[in-house]
Parts: sequence; C-alpha cells; structure tokens
Amino acid sequence: MNNKNNAISVSQLNNYIKAVFESEEMLKNVFVVGDIEAIQVKPSGVFFSLKDAESTISCSCFGRNPLGAVKNGDKVVVCGSVSYWNKAGKISFIVRSVETFGLGALFLQFEELKKKLAAEGLFDEARKKPLPQKILRIGVVSSKTGAVIRDIASVARRRNPLVSIVLYNVQVQGEGAEKQIAEGINFFSDYENKVDVVIVARGGGSADDLKAFNTELVARAAFASSIPLVSAVGHETDFTLIDFIADLRAPTPSAAAELVVPELITAKEKAINLYRRLRAAILNKLTLNKNEIINNYKTAKNLIKNKLSQNETALKNALDLVSAKNPLEVLKSGYAKILDGKTAENISVDDNLRVMLYNAIIETKVKKVNKNG
Repeated sequence: MNNKNNAISVSQLNNYIKAVFESEEMLKNVFVVGDIEAIQVKPSGVFFSLKDAESTISCSCFGRNPLGAVKNGDKVVVCGSVSYWNKAGKISFIVRSVETFGLGALFLQFEELKKKLAAEGLFDEARKKPLPQKILRIGVVSSKTGAVIRDIASVARRRNPLVSIVLYNVQVQGEGAEKQIAEGINFFSDYENKVDVVIVARGGGSADDLKAFNTELVARAAFASSIPLVSAVGHETDFTLIDFIADLRAPTPSAAAELVVPELITAKEKAINLYRRLRAAILNKLTLNKNEIINNYKTAKNLIKNKLSQNETALKNALDLVSAKNPLEVLKSGYAKILDGKTAENISVDDNLRVMLYNAIIETKVKKVNKNG
C-alpha cells in the first residue's frame, strides 16, 4: 500500500503523466471543432483558446502559423495532438492544421443583434449627445475590484482634483452581469445627485468575457440613458455593441478619464506659465544681444588691430626711407662736410675752413689744394 514514505516528487508525477499522454494513441491526430478566441501571436508561436458552450482548451502552434485569415469568433476544425507540459503541469492541444467551419456562435449572435439594433436607429450619429464642457461629477459603471476604477480615478483626479467619482459596482462578466450593467446605467439617469457623464468600463478579455456588453439589455439601457455615456470596454482592438450606441467610445478606461476630464489650470498657474515664458523670451533676447555686442566688439578690435599694424608698417617704411636720405647717416660712415659754402672749386691755400663730422665741427686752415684728387 502506498504511504507517505513512498511519496514521489512533483517532477516524477508530471513526467509520469506526460509519458501516459504520449503513449495514448487516441490523443494523437485528433480533430476538434470549436470557436476560436484570445489569439496571441508571439515570437515563440501562436496561442489561442478553442471553446464550445461548456468547455475550453488551450491551443498552441509552433513553427508555421496555420491560422491564416482565421480570427477571433470563427468556428474551426483543428487537427493536432494533446500534449502535457510536465514542467508547468499544464495540458495543451498542439495544433498542426486549422480549417474554418463557419462563423462562431457568439459572432453570429453579435452580428444578428447588431443588424436588428442598427435597423431601429440605435447607432445613428444624429441622436448622440455631446459631452458637457464642464465635468465635475462622473458616474462609473464597473467593478469595484481590479485596476479599472483605480485607473479612472487616478487619471481623473490628476487632471482635475475637483472631480468627484460615483461608482455603481457591477459584475462585468459571468451570469447576470448584463442585468447589473443595465441597472447601473439606468441608476445614473434617475440619480438625484446628478452626474455630468457616465463611463461604462471594464478591462480587456476574450469574446466570452465581454459578451455581457453585447446583450440587447445593455444596448437598450445605453440607448435610453439621459446622461451622456462613454463606453470604455476592453482594449483598443475590442468592439462591443455598447461602443456603437455610446455617445463616445474610448479605447481604454484610462483614456476615457482623459477624454472626459479636461486638465484644470488655475489662474495662478497661468500667470506663472506666462511669467516663465516672458522671462525665457527676455533672457533669450538678452543673450542674443550680448552675443551680438561681443561679436561686434571682437570684429572692431580686429579691424583696429589690423589697421594699426598696417599704419605701423607704413610708418616704419617711411622712417627707414627718411633715415636712408639723412646726411648724418652718411657722416656716420666716416665722411665729412665742408661748411660755409666752400667747395673744391673755390678753396685756396690759407683759407680758414669749418669741417663737419658726424659728432664734431673742426676749424682748420688749408695748407695745400690738390684739385686733381
């Protein structure tokens, strides 16, 4: 008899289960029909769920993507084998091929109801109400648990702390969810503390998760709302009937809060922003003027310096020329000059002469004149 002394590890148990699955021929090359939902394309492969009215199984495709143009809501026949991932202890259906089997039941119901409501004018743009310019009180139809209401409140109060939020707590999926959502929408139409706008919101999910928002009950409640209504159901790629009826559709709950709550800027903040812009403009202008003055000063300084250098060179050249023609420069070389107008032609013996040297004047008497040199 087995007892705790014969306990096996988790790995041993999972490896045994995996071996059982792999040895069972009935779990190989199986054809299964169901509705596609929650398609996810990742680098490692393609993952989706296959479901019918009562059950769901996770499916994986590795290598070539066999889905092709197949999309969420399509009814398909898949061929593959049941696999057991022993490390995580999970069952998955490894798909090799996919063939369409007609449209899924949920999609057919959605299209049929959509056509009916469109024919009655529930989607007409002309009947949609504009959002008020001043919104200070927001009604939210959503679950009190989860991130949706926190995201809406956080974004709204960040943009305008004066905004108040009234939550009507509802179940957003599962049995009875559509009734609660419709009641929440109707509640705000008759709410004594009137709200300015109503946001109907929930996070993303599969087509089955969102089906409460595709019901006629919720659609007609949204159409009958006397308060402007914003739909913020699922992710940006998700569409439900309430999106077509709402006065405004937001891609996400956080985006809904941004769309309905304008940012509050006080007069003080406006003045501060204006002062900052004016100060920056003045400083920028002063900086430009300062740089212009510095550049002009440098340019003038260089021009004056160049001009002075040119004048200095010209003056030096003129002085050199004058100096070269100065008689004193000749006397420096050892020559002498006879003064008083005397020249070799009119000098006679016994004449008294004055002779100029570079640094002296000599008085002398002529003893002999040799006119032949």
